[in-house]
Amino acid sequence: MSDTLLTILQWYGAIAGLVAAFIVSLNLGAQWTGWGFVIFVTSSIALVAWGFLNPDASGIAWQNVGLLCINCIGVYRYLFTDKAEKEAESTETT
Repeated sequence: MSDTLLTILQWYGAIAGLVAAFIVSLNLGAQWTGWGFVIFVTSSIALVAWGFLNPDASGIAWQNVGLLCINCIGVYRYLFTDKAEKEAESTETT
């Protein structure tokens, strides 16, 4: 496997994870949080690929398999359910 591809996957995963965590931490509402989780999903995918392609990083790969599942729940919860919209409205009015 190309060292360049491994480097890109590793750094994209790390930087995207930081950006996503920052967006979620700002608590700007359901829509923004949902998009933060979308970025988390891409970060997890990159780190799963990097981890399984790198012989010394399978632990990170398996961790990100779990995080990918959790992040997909976040995407569904914040972007595809009416509950998220209702919660966002209730916090804005109080």
